[in-house]
Amino acid sequence: MSAAGPAMRSRFFARASEAAKQIAGRQPVTLCFSPLINAIPRVSPFSTSAPSYCANHKPSATTTQTNSTNSEPTDKYVAGLRKNKDWAAQTAREHPDLFPTLANGQQPQILWLGCSDSRCAETSMLGLLPGDVFVHRNIANILHPGDLSSGAVIEYAVKHLRVKHVVVCGHTSCGGVAAAMGSKQLGILDPWLLPLRQVRERNLATLQKLPPDEAAEKLVELNVRESLNVVTQKSVVLEAIQERGLQVHGLIYEVGSGVLRELDTTDSDEAIKARLVAFKTEA
Repeated sequence: MSAAGPAMRSRFFARASEAAKQIAGRQPVTLCFSPLINAIPRVSPFSTSAPSYCANHKPSATTTQTNSTNSEPTDKYVAGLRKNKDWAAQTAREHPDLFPTLANGQQPQILWLGCSDSRCAETSMLGLLPGDVFVHRNIANILHPGDLSSGAVIEYAVKHLRVKHVVVCGHTSCGGVAAAMGSKQLGILDPWLLPLRQVRERNLATLQKLPPDEAAEKLVELNVRESLNVVTQKSVVLEAIQERGLQVHGLIYEVGSGVLRELDTTDSDEAIKARLVAFKTEA
């Protein structure tokens, strides 16, 4: 081995020792990955944890917006799930017996036959609680005489739950009514809206004399009355009216004000007798 080998090793270790001393005298280096982390899409929309930032990193405007979105989500489904526990806790405080009572069954006094429109939430507009209203909703609150879905709901509510009131509720600015007032093909909606178009046909002369907005509101009312006719042609409803005083009501919900308007649905004695003869059946 040559003498150059030990000398080189000596110089190497001397340099390494000097470098170690210099590093030891420096301040620790902090690596900040927050910008990178914040750029990664968040997988779970339900996460409520706030990101932690490095001491020398300030959140950007984008990060602040993301945090704000996470704390107050604009997605109504996510927001609803987050608010559910608060709603349940508040309701339980205000009505301690409500949920335990509902767990044992329901005793609604009202059957509500309304439109599927998201603006027409019956329990909210009535200021009532869960368990107060039995509900069937569809597009434009149309009742087809042979529809098994609405028919089953009506029979169960009247015969088994023994509700005291049956309500048919239409509303202003109804998309189904607007469709029936037009002539555009709508696929599967066309047969569904057929009873509404038939109501329009029977009242065409009256509707054509009105401005478009008033004509649409008039058709809303006529549609409610037609659906009430379907309800009161059911034997189970006629029997309940005779035997225990079941009441049937027609309402219009004003979307622009949140106010309900009750229609005069009083029938003459002759009309009631004719309906009983024609539609009431015996077991």
